[in-house]
Amino acid sequence: MSVNKNEENLRPKLLKDYIGQENIVKTLKLFIDAVIKRGKPSEHILFYGPPGIGKTTLAYIVANELKGEIKVTSGATITKTGDLAAILTNLKDNDVLFIDEIHRLPKPVEEMLYPVMEEYSLDIIIGKGPSARTVRLPVPRITIIGATTKLALLSAPLRDRFGLLLRIDYYTIPEIERIIKRSAKILGIPITSEAASQIALRARKTPRLANRILKRARDILEVDKHIEIDEKLLGKLFTLLEIDEIGLIDLDKEYLKTLAEKFNNQPIGVETIASALSEDVRTVEEFIEPYLLQIGFLKKTSRGRQLTFKALKHLKLTVLDI
Repeated sequence: MSVNKNEENLRPKLLKDYIGQENIVKTLKLFIDAVIKRGKPSEHILFYGPPGIGKTTLAYIVANELKGEIKVTSGATITKTGDLAAILTNLKDNDVLFIDEIHRLPKPVEEMLYPVMEEYSLDIIIGKGPSARTVRLPVPRITIIGATTKLALLSAPLRDRFGLLLRIDYYTIPEIERIIKRSAKILGIPITSEAASQIALRARKTPRLANRILKRARDILEVDKHIEIDEKLLGKLFTLLEIDEIGLIDLDKEYLKTLAEKFNNQPIGVETIASALSEDVRTVEEFIEPYLLQIGFLKKTSRGRQLTFKALKHLKLTVLDI
């Protein structure tokens, strides 16, 4: 089996193979059983939550369970109504249309989606000006699955047309360990239980990152001709990747030290922090801060960002030191 095929197989195909998110798995199982019993879908699904935690994987699983095909696109890709019409006319009953970052759909495309979701009909305008007319075409009974990292940016009319709104949250450390061991088995990589635990601690509770670290460990395994992935191999890898024992990378540490040392841990606005780091505000808000907030290292106040005692302790600083 080729490496590409193996890597493709890291994504579970069926709900029974999916690790974690137990309530979501149960809800989807109920939804799929109901669709199969009725013989046609009647609801659409919206997944929301942080990046890298399985929204796309779950969309593939739903398509597999419904015995349909999946068409994957994104909100930024469908720039005009004709793009959406072209996609819909190539789908069949029980297929899944997965729209990633659905909050980025242009308004005309979003409005064209409403009758598709409610009545399985596509309204197309033929002609221009006074002679223009609307033609309603039937659309196959498909399931539309939307995914977004920013639920608040979805318009209320679009959000309300989804029958299932499911929040996918971060995974527990034991769940990430199970995912790593499963991926290692599929890729044919020998790994010790302790090594799987060490990767899980640094994976930010995110399967995508866990698998990424595992693949880099495989690189060292193959190049340096190790027998298995163990703690010694990972020590070398984590030094190369500059990841500490709780998953912080250099940019995270720079952020923490900037607040602690340069600004004496006084509340500071995000624009000032971004300037001090020579990064743009969006990178700070979307890439650095979410994990620091999640692990309790950062608090947002009305006056600005400030580190918690837990963060200062990790940096080996005390309140008196600063």
